[in-house]
Amino acid sequence: MSIDRIFFGYMTLVGVVTGATLVAMPAAGDGWLKPYFWVLIAVGLFDVTILLLQQSRPATPTLGMDARLLGFVLGIVLMIVIPKLAGSDARFY
Repeated sequence: MSIDRIFFGYMTLVGVVTGATLVAMPAAGDGWLKPYFWVLIAVGLFDVTILLLQQSRPATPTLGMDARLLGFVLGIVLMIVIPKLAGSDARFY
């Protein structure tokens, strides 16, 4: 399994969990750290984890910028679509 597919699965999970959190607790999006930053932080955590795991193996492939962007967009879209479909009044900005 390629690192890209693992990342897309991870970002799908992050988007679903973020969207479900905003459905269950709409006030969670009103804090000082907005939900789209939650997704961005998750991307950073994945990158740091991969960097730490491959420290001893420099020849292993990493995520490309297009995969990072696509995964981020996937997480954001799920974060927005799930509360909208559920009829929640959560705010994302």
